[in-house]
Amino acid sequence: MAHLFLIRDGMKYLEFTKYEDIPDSFDNIIRFEPEIPPEPHTEEQHEEIEKWSGRLKELMKRERN
Repeated sequence: MAHLFLIRDGMKYLEFTKYEDIPDSFDNIIRFEPEIPPEPHTEEQHEEIEKWSGRLKELMKRERN
């Protein structure tokens, strides 16, 4: 499984597998599915997992609608 991010921008639906590729502005975030590795998690994986909540909040700020 890979990351899956789906946004709507105007009449287009755009799919991304890299968070960094998501545009700075768009209409709506439709799907936010970061890949979470199977347990048990390493300390590094825990740190990465904890970042996803903040990243979702950041995307919500970028929404125009």
